Amino acid sequence: MLESPTIEKLKDMKLKVMAEMLSDPDSAVRELSFEDRLALMVERQWFAKKNAKIKRLLKNATLGVDACIEDIKYQPDRIIDKKTVQTLSTCTYIEQKLNIVVSGRTGSGKTYLVCAFGNSACRHLHKVKYFRIPELLLEMQDARDQGKYLKFMDGLSKIKILILDDIGLKTYTVEESRDILEIAEARYNKSSTILSAQIDHSKWYELFADPTIADAIMDRIIHNAYILPLDSKRSMRQVMAEKTKKDLSYNEKEQ
Repeated sequence: MLESPTIEKLKDMKLKVMAEMLSDPDSAVRELSFEDRLALMVERQWFAKKNAKIKRLLKNATLGVDACIEDIKYQPDRIIDKKTVQTLSTCTYIEQKLNIVVSGRTGSGKTYLVCAFGNSACRHLHKVKYFRIPELLLEMQDARDQGKYLKFMDGLSKIKILILDDIGLKTYTVEESRDILEIAEARYNKSSTILSAQIDHSKWYELFADPTIADAIMDRIIHNAYILPLDSKRSMRQVMAEKTKKDLSYNEKEQ
């Protein structure tokens, strides 16, 4: 008689897993002591809530590609610092409020790597947001036109890990340079930013119209950042495409 209202209360508290285990326990669970059975129910509920939060964080991050640290290819013909990647995968840099700068030519795997770092941060329960720089600058201009610039910038400052992909595809106007500086200033020593670029960070000065703004941006981003140069003799997009075709061919043979 007590079980039904208890189950309903568990559901009302959004403890769905515990409610299901109580309403229909398997034979192994029934044989456990009360304390052990309760501990198992709490553990499974905790994992369910954690996984649901990770799924929500990954969805809201809008990562450019579906990537994870475990799937990174460390091939002989590719330059990538495995030790540094593994260190960054622990996400300790986030607590230290440090940045990551990834550079490399087209096809070297920059976007995949920064998104893998984003995926790892989500799994450590951090709020992440991915932007391509060209699209972000357009959104900032749109927010300015609508009188929502300060609100938009405040939202960016509250993101634990901000990923800015494809910096340096063009030179930036004074206004765009100031927008990038505002982001760097708002996040400096407060949260972590991950950036990717096709050119080495030492050449970023050439991207900004005003040398003073360039100095300010570099001072707030580069000096407290892990620098990760990438290079590959083959495009990683080509490598992934070949793997996909190989997997499809294998599945067709199996069927």
